[in-house]
Amino acid sequence: MFNFFKKKKGYPLGQENFQEILSQFKDLKENLEKLSQELEKLKRESEFSIQKTGIVRFNPFSEIGGNQSFSIALLDGKNNGLVITSLYTREGNRIYAKPIVEGNSQYLLSKEEKEAIEKAIKSKEIESS
Repeated sequence: MFNFFKKKKGYPLGQENFQEILSQFKDLKENLEKLSQELEKLKRESEFSIQKTGIVRFNPFSEIGGNQSFSIALLDGKNNGLVITSLYTREGNRIYAKPIVEGNSQYLLSKEEKEAIEKAIKSKEIESS
């Protein structure tokens, strides 16, 4: 890739190498600028992807054994997303979804849903520290 120190035939020592070095620095600078632009684009796009998750398993009914019910929060970089809750009973399974905006919902949240949202928000804080 870099042949800085090889002497070129027909050129005085250093002159061709200096021109090659300048050319390669120019190429590196252009490539770095392209990479920086792509990185910024990826950062902007990733704000809207799921970045934070939190899950809570629980038993809502004492007559059924095990923590087969759950709430899971799926949030983006701005704490927007949804929380999904599955309630398991002998008669069947019910699933509920509620939108989340900035860590809150316009719908009443259960204790487990609130806990799943808190876990999701904290998961990114722990990861970045």
